Amino acid sequence: MRMDQLRAVLTPEGLRRLDELGPLATTDHTARAVSRLRTEGLDPDTVTALVSQAHLRARGAAKFGDLAAGMLFTRAGLEQSTRPVVAARHAARFRDAGIGRVADLGCGIGGDSLGFAGLGMSVLAVDADEVTAAVAAYNLAPFGDAVEVRHARAEDVDLGGVDAVWLDPARRVAGHDAQARVAASEYTPSLEWVFPLAARTSAGIKLGPAFDRAEIPADAEAQWISVDGSTVELVLFTGTLARDGVRRAALVIRGERVHEITAAGDAPDVDARPMGAYLHEPEGAVIRARLIGDVARALEAGTIDPHIAYLTSDAALTSPFVQSFRVRDELPVATKPLAKALRARGIGRLEIKKRGVDVDPAALRRALALRGDESATLFVTRIGDRRVALLADRVDD
Repeated sequence: MRMDQLRAVLTPEGLRRLDELGPLATTDHTARAVSRLRTEGLDPDTVTALVSQAHLRARGAAKFGDLAAGMLFTRAGLEQSTRPVVAARHAARFRDAGIGRVADLGCGIGGDSLGFAGLGMSVLAVDADEVTAAVAAYNLAPFGDAVEVRHARAEDVDLGGVDAVWLDPARRVAGHDAQARVAASEYTPSLEWVFPLAARTSAGIKLGPAFDRAEIPADAEAQWISVDGSTVELVLFTGTLARDGVRRAALVIRGERVHEITAAGDAPDVDARPMGAYLHEPEGAVIRARLIGDVARALEAGTIDPHIAYLTSDAALTSPFVQSFRVRDELPVATKPLAKALRARGIGRLEIKKRGVDVDPAALRRALALRGDESATLFVTRIGDRRVALLADRVDD
């Protein structure tokens, strides 16, 4: 969105029309909205801006819930913004460390600043993109003078009077997703500027979960975060924000439940063992933090293969850091005999998980042509040089 288009939205009339449109989630609703706005005499740029914001509000509801209906977004800002449940955890850490004023450098649409301000901190929110800074100013306006929003480069901001900084460096290389590795020089601001700043002051640095572990500063606490089964980010904490004796942490959020495992460093691995009665799938944050060994020992489990992050055990134990399954059978891997075995068991609903093999779960499901009233989970993986298909049932935790 261009700045002139955003200005057309940021008028009393524009905001009134946007609220009247409501979230636009379907093609039919969009077509009717465009037709109505054009009939009312609005210019094409204003129509595009309003419809784009209505689309983004519909998409934003998945991340921001009811708040999305009163927010403005950019496409990139929505994709990259921190989920409110995670932003609240970050903000609580800053508050508990006694932080009164925080600089949010690279604030995007203001997701983390909403968390800081919501817990009573004073916020300086900064973004290098003019449109994004304007969107953040709108979203943060309810906090009044407690939040100052600036359009500026992070490197140019005077941090006098700031107790701590929050940094969300933008990845400059097109096509990178949260799971992709990005070199330090491919961030804005560059990590060659960010890391020295974090060494001088208390800081939180939000990065993609696949960030190269070799580049993590030795004195930083590294916390990987999973939300509802997806590993969403890595945060490095320094200064008073880093906890004593903690260098590796995995925070797991599922619905209203929050659990964390911490350690002074990577956990020693456990040995591989033969397949037992149970199969456990560790949360992505646990795998990224390399704390799978600690989780395995608590479950009396071993890995199914030294290179595959599935655990197996005979003990009827589970953990908030894994999803646990009772193994029913090992089935044929080839599609036709696998389909026959599933039909014989009446399985019509199948969750397919894979690790260590080149399998497209959606294509496999179509090829299986499932029929039946039963449900199960199928793991397609490998043990040594052997591909295996394991039929299992979820165990409630």
